[in-house]
Amino acid sequence: MTIQDIVKILTNNGIELNEANIEVKMLIEHFAGFGVKEIIMGKKLDKKKLDIVKEKAELRAKTHMPIQHIIGFADFMGEKFIVNKNVLIPRDETEILVRTTIDLINENNLKTAIDVGTGSGCIACMIAKYTDCRIIGVDISTDALNTALDNASKLNLFNKAIFRKSDIFSNVKPGEKFDIIISNPPYIPEKEKQNLQKEVLFDPEQALFTNDEKGLEFYEKITQDSKKILNSRGYLIFELGMGQFKDVKNIMEANGFSNIKIINDLANIARVIYGQI
Repeated sequence: MTIQDIVKILTNNGIELNEANIEVKMLIEHFAGFGVKEIIMGKKLDKKKLDIVKEKAELRAKTHMPIQHIIGFADFMGEKFIVNKNVLIPRDETEILVRTTIDLINENNLKTAIDVGTGSGCIACMIAKYTDCRIIGVDISTDALNTALDNASKLNLFNKAIFRKSDIFSNVKPGEKFDIIISNPPYIPEKEKQNLQKEVLFDPEQALFTNDEKGLEFYEKITQDSKKILNSRGYLIFELGMGQFKDVKNIMEANGFSNIKIINDLANIARVIYGQI
């Protein structure tokens, strides 16, 4: 059994070659303590460690469990975030949301923020790391909040990123106001479930799916209620699902938001939208 044999376990089960190579390197680094340098230099894995890597690759191939769940963390903006079945795995697209938010906070000297549906806490933690803004991450899931707390602790951000159980804004305290609201909300209509990759379905359903036909349920709820807790000239910023930017822009405009901007990802897909009240 060689490393290339393990790569074939993945490619033979429909995982693209480049992705399979990356994932096997991740497994080797995590379960065998080998980095890229050791692999390039031709350092050999002993049979016991190779068998563990093979076993994990077979689990990935058989179940299509995301590699991040198998190793227990996901890379996001240069940090390793703890992930599990209770939280959404951070995606590259969410980096656009976070980087845009960081720029808005730093350029406008914003002081208070709330991350709605914080999940693993990756958005709140990276905003806390790169700004002087005090941020509260809220989520309806206690298990997700425990994961977020673990991540904040791991990054020594306990005093800057605070987490609270709340169904959207239900647990925002009377008189509590924010300069910016951030959210990567559920935006996949339930009817699309059958069309999703198997890997996606390992994410918690409440972080993925909406009950309406167009995936706009949470954009509407958050936008409508945001006016109650935003300071004057405060910002609302969302990650977008594919093809949703026009509808979300209309929702924001109907609720009094202006100066609306849309940011595209590298594939030229509208991925982030923000505006001011």
